[in-house]
Amino acid sequence: MPTPNAHNRAIADHRKRWGEPELIARAPGRVNLIGEHTDYNEGFTMPMALPFDTVFAISRDGDPDVGAITVVSEGFGEVRFVATDDPSTIAPWARFIVGVVVLLRAAGVPSGGWRGSVASDIPTGASLSSSASVEIACALGVLALNQRAWPPVELAKFGQRVENEVIGLPSGIMDQLISAGAVAGHASLMDCRDLTLTPKRFPPDVVIAVMDTGTRRILAEGAYGDRQAECVRASVAIGVRSLRDATLDQVATIEDHLVRRRARHVVTENDRTLAAADAMDRGDERELGRLMSESHVSLRDDFEVSAPALDHIVEVALSSPGCLGARMTGGGFAGCAVALVRIDEAESFSRSVIERCRFDDHKAQVWICAPSAGASVTTRVTPGVTPGVTQGV
Repeated sequence: MPTPNAHNRAIADHRKRWGEPELIARAPGRVNLIGEHTDYNEGFTMPMALPFDTVFAISRDGDPDVGAITVVSEGFGEVRFVATDDPSTIAPWARFIVGVVVLLRAAGVPSGGWRGSVASDIPTGASLSSSASVEIACALGVLALNQRAWPPVELAKFGQRVENEVIGLPSGIMDQLISAGAVAGHASLMDCRDLTLTPKRFPPDVVIAVMDTGTRRILAEGAYGDRQAECVRASVAIGVRSLRDATLDQVATIEDHLVRRRARHVVTENDRTLAAADAMDRGDERELGRLMSESHVSLRDDFEVSAPALDHIVEVALSSPGCLGARMTGGGFAGCAVALVRIDEAESFSRSVIERCRFDDHKAQVWICAPSAGASVTTRVTPGVTPGVTQGV
């Protein structure tokens, strides 16, 4: 990943094409430390926002009710559409943006008549929530054009609707909520039933390493939906609202072996996530690392969403200097893993993983990351527009 400068690139592109932007909206990607595939089971997760953003530089262009929208992405090209267009007719990369516009219009927010330049430092398909950052940044920017601001929970619910209703991916709300509501310097214990975030500081002697295998997957191809359906089958089998409410004794009564293993992962993962939050409160980095590694085993064996590249990079990480724990992160099947590393050995750790992990024709990448702040929007000085800062989220 390059040095984060999506902010500068988005502004430079907008100036080149259309002049000074009226506002800049940004939303970060995320890495999940523990609590995987628990969000759509109303459980607990522990994500943190990354210091890598998707950035929209935006200015008005015509009638906000019916005007066309032009969006230029540094990685995918240009798309032009109106708020009444069918998202399925638009280029796949832009459907998240069109979905935001269509659903905002349905909610009574004038969402047309603007142009935007988009840049991102988040690699696509790496399980770091690039799509959620697009949804949150775009929604925040269009709302700001209309002098509106929504709280993080409402932004997150809206972003999840884009995924569910427009993209057709039955995802949970974790990615959008942490992108919208993260606190700088903290991970967050997220209750996906109550939709609350409780900031948690890391023990002072450790850092987070994000390790990219360079392999990629597309969740919408079905495996993610299969896992969600299996969790629903499990909750129905034992008569609970969701697996958040299940116990291991109840799980043991499920006759279907596959469904039983899926449920066992979710129940034990919720327990691990709460234990990890307690470990962070105590400053117990060893226990936090142990729980992360245990999570990977459960994801690999019971939930079956790991992959050879993810297993390999986790194994290498665990045998590298300063590593206290490691696991795959995100939806699974490809992408990234995350490790808890002693701060004074982070450089040696990174070197070890990069030198020992080669996948086909490329090596792994490792980024030592500090927890970032959630999404925000800033207005810029433009003729006829009063400068200032729109309320961030």
